[in-house]
Formats: sequence, structure tokens, C-alpha cells
Amino acid sequence: MDPNPGRVTPLEAGGPNAIAVSNGIVGDEWTLWIVQQAMTEGLTQFGEWLGAGPISTAVLTARLNRLVQADVLQHGLNDKGRKDYRLTRRGRQMWPILLSMWAWEQRWVPGENLPEMRHSKCGEVFSPLLCCEACDEVTEAKDVRGRFGPSGGWERSIPTGVTRRRAHSGARPTELVPQTMALIGNRWSTALVGAAFLGATRFGEFEQRMGAPPTVVADRLRTFCDIGVLVATPNPQRPVYHLTEKGRSFFPVVATVVEWGHRWFQAPEGPALRLTHTGCGRAFHPRLRCGECSDRLRGTSVQVVRGHDERASAG
Repeated sequence: MDPNPGRVTPLEAGGPNAIAVSNGIVGDEWTLWIVQQAMTEGLTQFGEWLGAGPISTAVLTARLNRLVQADVLQHGLNDKGRKDYRLTRRGRQMWPILLSMWAWEQRWVPGENLPEMRHSKCGEVFSPLLCCEACDEVTEAKDVRGRFGPSGGWERSIPTGVTRRRAHSGARPTELVPQTMALIGNRWSTALVGAAFLGATRFGEFEQRMGAPPTVVADRLRTFCDIGVLVATPNPQRPVYHLTEKGRSFFPVVATVVEWGHRWFQAPEGPALRLTHTGCGRAFHPRLRCGECSDRLRGTSVQVVRGHDERASAG
């Protein structure tokens, strides 16, 4: 039983806000893999994670400690007296993030061996639909307007660089999301994604909002164009960058990360970002629906399907 069913983490006034903290957690491949294995495979023991993928003892130790500090995992003793790690309520509520990442990669990144998702209520393999909690309408990036809240601002929203690195190609997690990590697995990449969704289109706008050196901005823009998330106008002197359909389709990942961060990491000044659904005019809070039966999804109703094998629910 989770001893802290609703505890939030207060943040320091003037420090990193909910966007920075939440992206600092989900933007690390091994951290996500540990959570995914706990959620869908039921792993709880240190040795189980070591045996499940090419993770080193040192990396696993560091990530488990960090997840405990973030109250995503809690450690204790099982009925055999052995130390184990179990997801807290905060950890279990990361399932919309993982589901949105998997769905985006399945649609846009061919060749990745990701599991399918089955909705236990209707029995169908599905892709999730993003909807507005207030009006229940299916929602795309163009339907949402965002502005910084009391604890917002670019400087406070950029994740710190600690442990935010991608795994080397010879030792990367299985069943995870390489292009997602290209977008949020680096502090400057995360900042560029946020700038693009908040309307930046020119090099100078990205540079100003990100607060990054010009060489870093140029490198990230080139990477985003290479993977098809941004497209630049042909003029090499003053190009204008726009999100492609692939880039706009990444919005459910952004929205679920922001929602999770605001729920569990709260700054005393108030939220970091205010989102408004233009359709109903109310505050936008994302919810996921089944693309087959249109019912709202719950973590306990999402089954991981690998071939003919059906594993545990997502949350």
C-alpha cells in the first residue's frame, strides 16, 4: 500500500519549476526504462532490472536512488525480508506519459520494436486520443494556447543537466523511444520543444527563449529538421522554422508531462504554465481516450501486448 497516496513535493520559490523538474525525470532513457519495467513487468528487485536489460550496476543504483528521492519509487522489505522498490502513486501516474510516447513512436518512427496496447474494456488494440478534461473533445496542439504562469519563465523551466544523457548506442534500453529522447533527452532540446510549441519560429526567438549559445541552437534546429519534427523555409539567410505534422503530433507527450509535473511538483508562486483549450475556453487538462471505443483510459485498463503475449496493465 502506498503510504503517501497524495503527497506533492513543494519546490523552492524562484527555483526550477514543475516543468523543469518533471522533464528532468522523464528525459532520461534509463529512468523511463526502470519505471516502464516496474509498471508493465512488475519488477521490484535490483537483480531483476539487471537481468532485464543492458544496464550497469552503477547506472541502476544512481537511477533507483534518484527515483526514490523524487518519490516515484519507494523502497522497503518484501515478505521474504529482501529490499525491493515499488511504484508510488506518483510513479503509477506516469502511465499517460509512457503511453503517449509509445503511440508517437509507433506512428512516426518505423522499425522500433514497441509493444502494442490493448484496452481491456473493449478488447481492441488501440492508439490513444488526447482530449480536454473539461469538455471531453479530442484535442490537438492547435486547439491549445499556452502562457507562462506565476512560476514560469524560460530560465526556470529548463531542466538541469544532471543525469540527462542518452544511453550509448551499444547499451540502450529495450522498448523505449529513441526519437522521443532526441526531443526531450537533453536540456536544450527540451527547451527548443517548448519554444516551438509556444510559437517561436526564427533563430533569434529560439536563441532568446532557450538562453543557449548560438552553436547549440543551430545544432538542435538541424537535428529537429533531420528527424522531421521541424521544417525550415528554403532561404538559408533567415529561415523560418515550423512544426511539421510529426512535430505537432508530439503534443500529447508534452501535455502529459506538464500535467504530471504540475500535479506532483508545486512551486509556492503557482503553476509554471497555463494552458487553455480554445474550444471550450477553460483550462486545459489532458486526458486520454481509447481510439477504438472512445472511453476514457485508466492505467489499469491498458494491457501491454507483445505478439500473442499480454502483460500487466500500464498502471
